[in-house]
Amino acid sequence: MAEALLQHLEGRRVYVASGGVRAGELDPFAVCVMDEIGIDMSKHKPHTLEDLHDTSFDLVVSLSPEAHHHALELTRTMALDVEYWPTADATVANIGGSREDILNRYREVRDALFERIKARFSIQGAPHV
Repeated sequence: MAEALLQHLEGRRVYVASGGVRAGELDPFAVCVMDEIGIDMSKHKPHTLEDLHDTSFDLVVSLSPEAHHHALELTRTMALDVEYWPTADATVANIGGSREDILNRYREVRDALFERIKARFSIQGAPHV
């Protein structure tokens, strides 16, 4: 979601790519909550950090402790900044609860990321979710 949000807000002014710690499938709940705010993620293909071909990043933002550990390992061989933004794992909401409960958890994560991205990259005039 973070990649799609930053691309939506900054367009081509910023190169952004996302990579997880483990390979995974496109999350239909993430697609759904992003679609609610007009961002189409249906064609997104999840990648791992190792899958990313471009390694000339200025900044890596990690959202989980495990991802942060991997990001810090990158600093051994690359000159880049790493920031850790502790983010709730919305997928834990998939265990029990109604579909609406699960979607609400994803919306919370989406909205928190949206506000954090706007603040971090000083994006003025962006809409609120």
